[in-house]
Amino acid sequence: MAQHGAQQHGNDRVTILIVDDEVQIVEFLRMGLTYEGYHVLTATDGAAALQQVTTERPDLIILDVMLPQVNGLDVARQMRQARSDTPILMLTARDAVDDRVSGLDSGADDYLTKPFAFKELLARLRALLRRRGINTDRYLAFADVQLDRETRQVTRGPRAIDLTPREFDLLELFLLHPNQVLPRDTILMRIWGYDYEGESNVLEVFVRHLREKLGDDPVQLIQTVRGIGYVLRA
Repeated sequence: MAQHGAQQHGNDRVTILIVDDEVQIVEFLRMGLTYEGYHVLTATDGAAALQQVTTERPDLIILDVMLPQVNGLDVARQMRQARSDTPILMLTARDAVDDRVSGLDSGADDYLTKPFAFKELLARLRALLRRRGINTDRYLAFADVQLDRETRQVTRGPRAIDLTPREFDLLELFLLHPNQVLPRDTILMRIWGYDYEGESNVLEVFVRHLREKLGDDPVQLIQTVRGIGYVLRA
C-alpha cells in the first residue's frame, strides 16, 4: 500500500506564510511547498505580513529581510513584541555575520541566504516545526520501495539502495506524489532550483540512473509520460 503525506497536525494542514517582494521567489516557494502538502499564504510587504499573522495565524513564516513599507527585521520585532512565538525563517541576499546576527536578534529562529537550495529550506522548516511539536512524515513508501527521510536510507524489498543526494531527492519527490504526473519543468525547479541553467537532459540522465539502481527494468514504477514528464505508478 502506498504511503505518502501532506504535512499535518491535528486535522489541518500546516500553514506557512511566505513574505517576499520578489515574484519569482514567491512563486517558486509557493509551488514547491504546496507540492509538499503545506497550506501556503503569501504577502509581498511587511504590513500585509503583520496583518496575516494576526488574522491567519500561520504555523511558520518565511520572511525576507528586504521588504517595502515594513522591512523583515521590523516585522520580526513587532511579532515578538506582540508575544507571537510563530517560528520565523529569515531570508536575505546578504551573508555577512552582522546581517545574520541582526536577523536572529530581531526574533528570527533561523536564517537562510539567497540563493538557497529548496531541499535545505525544507529541512530547516521541518526542524523548526518539530520544535513546536509538529512532526512531518519520516517514512515514505510505494510498492516495495521505502525511503527514510531522516537517515536518508532507501530499500526495495530486502535490498538496500545506494543513491547520490540528487537521486535521493528525486525519488523522494516521486514518493511524495504517487500516481501524480509531474511535469518536467516542475521536477527541474524542485530538484535543481528555480535558476537552473545547466544541461537540458539532466533530468533524463538522473531518471535513468534511478531506474537502474531500483532495478526498474522493464519500467514498472517510474513511468515516462511522453511530452509531459514522469509519474510513479505501479
